[in-house]
Amino acid sequence: MSMTRWRLCAARSLPLSVLLVVAAAGARPAVAQSADTPPPGLEGVDIIQRLGSQVPLELPFKDEAGREVRLQDYVRDKPVILTLVYYECPMLCTLVLNGALRSLRALSFDVGREFEVLTVSFDPEETPALARAKKDKYLHEYGRAGAESGWHFLTGPEPSIRALTDSVGFRYRYDPAIDQYAHATAIMVLSPSGKVSHYFYGVEYPVRDLRLALVEAADEKIGDVVDKVLLYCFHYDPQAGRYGLVVMTVIRVLGTATAVLLALYVLLMIARDRRRRRAGSVSTPTTGTP
Repeated sequence: MSMTRWRLCAARSLPLSVLLVVAAAGARPAVAQSADTPPPGLEGVDIIQRLGSQVPLELPFKDEAGREVRLQDYVRDKPVILTLVYYECPMLCTLVLNGALRSLRALSFDVGREFEVLTVSFDPEETPALARAKKDKYLHEYGRAGAESGWHFLTGPEPSIRALTDSVGFRYRYDPAIDQYAHATAIMVLSPSGKVSHYFYGVEYPVRDLRLALVEAADEKIGDVVDKVLLYCFHYDPQAGRYGLVVMTVIRVLGTATAVLLALYVLLMIARDRRRRRAGSVSTPTTGTP
């Protein structure tokens, strides 16, 4: 089966069989794209990986309170999870946000403390009032103190939206026949400087992988020693959009650990033998000359 999986935010009135067809999963890098043909009506809908691409931080948007903001107000000193949705999407965008929420709730990292979340609508007709309603809903379900200042829901004009989506390779199209947007599904992780570092496809995002992506994007300034060991043993696979075990690295780690344990064992045995010899020489009585 192709790694490209096409999704469409379809109208509620469409038959379930149609929804199942168009909701077959995710996206993939452009390197193998020529082998795939999108279903009719989804031409130009894809996610083209642009790892290392700089998101234009000067782009103007509006926050959920209607204030004029720029991306640089949020992309500063922490890694950022970017979710591109639209708030009146009848199906798929809710699945993306719900999947992200489940992963965020399972993370020991806190939104607003170790990382930020940017949820941006790609529908230029949507308003800050819609963004506010979404924020209230998801902050309530997230349920952690301090998230208000760390999870941001934005709307913006068409030029800003296009510049942002182009910078991360998120391609979508509006279908006037059903008054909905067709788009693929993924969330992205940005570095504190605003460079794209990871993509995670579909609507479920493995907690371990997301945590490692945040640690890696932050240049290991967050996380603990276990995260650093896991990053040594697991490598991010851009094609699959997940972390995979690096077998040779694990073999080297286990081999080194085995050698160290053997060396410690030998040293302990030598030390034990020396103690026994000393104890034996002390306990052996000496006889004098009559």
